[in-house]
Formats: sequence, structure tokens, C-alpha cells
Amino acid sequence: MRKTKFRAIVPAFVLASSLAIAGCHSHHIDSTIDNRTGTTIHQVEVDYPSASFGINTLTAGQIYPYRFKVQGEGQLKVSYTDSDGKQVHLQGTRLAEGDQGLYLIILLPDGKAQWVPSLNVKN
Repeated sequence: MRKTKFRAIVPAFVLASSLAIAGCHSHHIDSTIDNRTGTTIHQVEVDYPSASFGINTLTAGQIYPYRFKVQGEGQLKVSYTDSDGKQVHLQGTRLAEGDQGLYLIILLPDGKAQWVPSLNVKN
């Protein structure tokens, strides 16, 4: 009788462990900055809750992929220097810890941007 209980418990434990391990993964956002301004831009910086990333130069038509993890909560922001030396500051959507998915940032002429988030947001 003990063997029967043991045989039933082991598969249940293995299944529960497998599901727990499969459910544990690091939430991240795969972002892409797409420079459609028509000119080269400089000192491109993306600020997100708890950190930032950037690139010195992004030529016209160039894209820059970057994966990041959101810790905390706050606004996504982008800043860069345009070809005339003017600073441009833009605000995207709000992000929260646990958000994951894709986020396309399309930089447009005249200091504008198109934000294309495709995120599974934390509930």
C-alpha cells in the first residue's frame, strides 16, 4: 500500500515542479528604435523605470534593438540631439514591473514619435 501512495505522489510532484519551473521566467521588453527623422541624430537615450540605455549616433533609417527589464513603474522617455543641435524630449507610455513584450519607438521628423507597444502588462 505504501508503494501505491508513493507512485501516485511522485508523478504529481514532478508535474507540479515542472509547471512551477516553466512559469518562472524573466519578464523583459524587446525594444527597437527606428530613426525615420530623415537625418542622423546623436546622444539617443531611452529612460525607463529604474534604468536607461542609449546610442551615440543613429543614422537616418537605422534601427537599434535593445532588450530591457522594467523594475518599478514610470514613464518611458526618449531624448536625442537632432541634426541642428537641438535637444528633443519625448514621452511614451507608462511601464510597470512585470511588463513584457515588444515596444517599437519610431522617431519621426520635427521632433515627433510614434509609440507602438505590444505588451503583456502586469495585472
